[in-house]
Amino acid sequence: MTPLPPRFPHTSRRQALTALAALGAAASLPLSANGQATADGPLARPIPSSGEPLPIVGLGTWITFNVGNDRALREQSTAVMRAFFEAGGRLIDSSPMYGSAQDVIGDGLARLGRPRALFAADKVWVGSGARGPEQIETSRQRWRVPRFDLLQVHNLLAWQEHLPTLMAMKAEGRLRYVGITTSEGRRHREFEQIMREHPLDFVQFSYNVLDREAEARLLPLARERRIAVIVNRPFRQGALIHEVQRHPLPSWAAEAGAANWAQFLLKFIVSHPAVTCAIPATSQVEHVIENMGAASGPLPDDAMRRRMAAHVAGL
Repeated sequence: MTPLPPRFPHTSRRQALTALAALGAAASLPLSANGQATADGPLARPIPSSGEPLPIVGLGTWITFNVGNDRALREQSTAVMRAFFEAGGRLIDSSPMYGSAQDVIGDGLARLGRPRALFAADKVWVGSGARGPEQIETSRQRWRVPRFDLLQVHNLLAWQEHLPTLMAMKAEGRLRYVGITTSEGRRHREFEQIMREHPLDFVQFSYNVLDREAEARLLPLARERRIAVIVNRPFRQGALIHEVQRHPLPSWAAEAGAANWAQFLLKFIVSHPAVTCAIPATSQVEHVIENMGAASGPLPDDAMRRRMAAHVAGL
């Protein structure tokens, strides 16, 4: 699919309108297990730089997949991935800083027969640009994948050195997408500057019903620059969902398609038009099934989103 300006300023008006129509249709299409659009499955949004549909709920691995060599816990992580793929999930996100998570992912993917639907997203996280390629290769071997779909500069560490490496990998066909990350509202000013000055495919930052700083500048800028958005810490590392679960789910949550608090919180996030995918992390099969339920049914409109935010803020 032909991307739109500002990436390709010579795109004709007719091409732009055609691409817009295609992207609009793709935004509501679910995916099959092999990544093809179908009439059922999880809701998906197009990656702006390519038009490729991506399910709006992914799988994070921070803390939850850092289980070392514990065989029982590794099998539990594999069961989480199995349930994730069976529900139509694709994007799994990790990092070299997540302890044993990469090895655990690779072990699980091998046990599951290396699902074709996988969208492998990882990061480079080392202070020396010269050591970036070696770390990336180590990560790839731990995942046991032929290549990553997405590589991101983790928390902007040495981004000036790593971004050219990732861009070169993409140009050579060894990588599909390039991005940057931050979390917990840190370094948004610098993050915004990089978004404006570099042709990124993805950005990743924190956003949830209480932490909404990204609504002011980063989310609108992502739409303007046609950059996909991955949302981390949707549950504040579990603290937010533990807090709201002390209260009954409001009866009107069904109007937003939410059957439980996890879906309530996730639907608030993924209903923002600039958000491509949220990546809740879990070690429990029942939780990943709940989370993937947020990628089905209706999504809240602006009025409902305001109601949801006000309700949680008042708890």
